[in-house]
Amino acid sequence: MIDIVEEGPAYVGAREALLDLCFGEARFAKTSERLREGRLPVFAFVALDDTGKLVGTVRLWSVADRNGFQSLLLGPLAVAPDCRGLKVGDRLMRHALNQAAVHGHGSVILVGDLPYYSRFGFSAGLLDKVMLPGPVEYHRFLGTEFETGSLSRLDGLISGTGASDPTLAVARAEDSFFFSKAA
Repeated sequence: MIDIVEEGPAYVGAREALLDLCFGEARFAKTSERLREGRLPVFAFVALDDTGKLVGTVRLWSVADRNGFQSLLLGPLAVAPDCRGLKVGDRLMRHALNQAAVHGHGSVILVGDLPYYSRFGFSAGLLDKVMLPGPVEYHRFLGTEFETGSLSRLDGLISGTGASDPTLAVARAEDSFFFSKAA
């Protein structure tokens, strides 16, 4: 049995290990990562197996266009290789999208494979006026709406919004200190 729960601090290490396994270091070079950097997700869910082992993860992030119109960016979605084919990704997706809709978000965007994401209501060609901050294969730039017209309002460059990650501010402050040997 798989349980979908909110991601908490106890899952950070296991989540990062799963993302490394599924995507490797290349995940940090993706354009979508530019939108997530330094931010906290709006929603973060993990899938746990019977033993409590983390076997899946999905997060949604706040983004906005140049005019302040909001959407959520989904990703990354990852499932442990030994759990693929067990519908863990489907359950994570449906849970995340349901929470986004229930909490009043109008749309979700992502960069991914249409054959997989279309089953969750995602379509291509809805974001023709929208740009991402880096290279992207725009045929993979997909969106779904919970509120009719919310994607058509988006225009121009999308940027990350939402709460800043306070752990990064602490890390940056620690990195800025150095001690001189001069006395």
